[in-house]
Amino acid sequence: MNLSQPIHVPGPDAPHTSPDLRVLFHQLNNQLGIILAHAELLEAKALDEVNRARAEQVVTSVLDAMGTAREIRRRSEPAAV
Repeated sequence: MNLSQPIHVPGPDAPHTSPDLRVLFHQLNNQLGIILAHAELLEAKALDEVNRARAEQVVTSVLDAMGTAREIRRRSEPAAV
C-alpha cells in the first residue's frame, strides 16, 4: 500500500469501506492503543503532580484521537438502509 497517495473516502452510495481504508483504521487504532497504554503507565507511576498531569493530558488526547478515528470511519461507511 502506498501511503503517499491520497485515500478516497467513499460517499454514502459506496457499497462498503475500502479494504485499504479498513487496514489503515486498524493500524491507527493499534498505534493509539499502544500510546494510551504507555501514557496510563506513566500516569500511574508518576512521582509528582507535574508529570502526572502531563501523562493525563496525553491519555486525554489519545482518547480524543481514538474518538475522532471512530467518527471518520463511521462517516466513511455507507449509511444503513
